Amino acid sequence: MSVFTPEQLVSAQQGNVTTLLALTNQAFHGFQKLIELNLQVAKSTLAEGEASWQEALSGRAPEAFLTSQVNATQFVAEKVLSYNRHLYEIASGTQAEFLKVAQAQYEQHNRSAQSLVDGLAKNAPAASEAAITALKSAYSTVSLTYETMRKAATQAIEMAQGNFAATTATASKVSQQAAAQLSRAAKQ
Repeated sequence: MSVFTPEQLVSAQQGNVTTLLALTNQAFHGFQKLIELNLQVAKSTLAEGEASWQEALSGRAPEAFLTSQVNATQFVAEKVLSYNRHLYEIASGTQAEFLKVAQAQYEQHNRSAQSLVDGLAKNAPAASEAAITALKSAYSTVSLTYETMRKAATQAIEMAQGNFAATTATASKVSQQAAAQLSRAAKQ
């Protein structure tokens, strides 16, 4: 006697294919955003490089050129920080969508497993109460373990996001201070 009907197996496979397609779409969406970001950066870098060369060839006083280069250094540092911020947003957004799909898949599997356990318990032969109790206990333990791991992962993600924000703020302050020092040195 089979525990699953053919309809249940087909339904499970359809759910798996749907989940795979959802994850694939999310991966492509994140990849598309990454490509768009990189193209935007390349385009602006080329335009800024051209403007910098035009300025260098304009014949301005060396002090003015040096000051503009110091300001450009700060601008580049800010652009790098901005790029990293965008990159992080793309990665964390894609990851959040993956987590949503994974959570939905888990909930579906959880419902299926619970109905399987309930079906086994209902159709179990006499004197198998101990086995059914052990099965229910194991199922409960797995569910509790998953929930604990999910909460720990969520906390780790939140901590990483906080660390990234703090690191970005610190790097921004350091680059501004360095640019100010270079600007002062160029004026002397």
